Amino acid sequence: MRVINLGPDPSLAYRPEHLLTDGKDKSQFRNFESGDLFDRVFNTYKLMHTHQTLDFVKQKHAEWVGCTHSRMTVMESIDRLDQLIDESDPDVDFPNSFHAFQTAEGIRREHPDKDWFQLVGLIHDVGKIMALWGEPQWAVVGDTYPVGCRFQNSIVFRDSTFVENPDEKNSSLNTEYGIYETHCGLDKVLMSWGHDEYLYQVMKFNKCPIPEEGLYMIRFHSFYPWHTHGNYMHLCNEKDLKMLPWVKEFNKFDLYTKSTDMPDVEQLKPYYQSLIDKYCPGVLSW
Repeated sequence: MRVINLGPDPSLAYRPEHLLTDGKDKSQFRNFESGDLFDRVFNTYKLMHTHQTLDFVKQKHAEWVGCTHSRMTVMESIDRLDQLIDESDPDVDFPNSFHAFQTAEGIRREHPDKDWFQLVGLIHDVGKIMALWGEPQWAVVGDTYPVGCRFQNSIVFRDSTFVENPDEKNSSLNTEYGIYETHCGLDKVLMSWGHDEYLYQVMKFNKCPIPEEGLYMIRFHSFYPWHTHGNYMHLCNEKDLKMLPWVKEFNKFDLYTKSTDMPDVEQLKPYYQSLIDKYCPGVLSW
């Protein structure tokens, strides 16, 4: 089996309040402000913020939205997460597939009546399989943000990592609205490319009947400048604002449901396979 080293997921360092499943204080989790991993995190964001331009994002949409890279079931895609090793994690050392089930189970405990929400918890990071097909980590992981308009100050490392981004020097793109109209809606906004947008496009391409709330969770769970810092509201329409509380609710269960109390994946699989059969059945195009 080929093991793909994603390196650090820089977004882990800048998360809001999280669920503390091991009785730890939040200050004990994910210190990426200093230490041996800081340079790696910074360099990941520097590459992202240098190369993720409007033209780059359009290119990635052309490459990936057609879903021509593979055909497999959702459970097979989750199993692929076993091949994604995140060496930046100072707290736990287990495959991302376990995190998928931990997130889903956390949601299941608090939202037992919302099976679609549980499914979203299970699959939300599956888009990281792009790394198996050659995408660099800076085009797969990390916080997302709009391209085609001014980069807001709440973006991680905003002051020091966009210096070489051509869009930063393009006066037509370096305004509050850029190429967009007031309250145009996030559906009309191009986000930096990553696993969020890719999985959203896979779900849409395969016509998976996940409710709109779930699709927003998938598409925008890494958009921290929006759902945590309150930026880019001038681009949002009424639908976006209606969906925002759902995205915030999802993030309670995101990466900080991680625990050394490992789920019995084989025992859980039949239940989650039933959710997959309901919302994402059969072999999908990726």
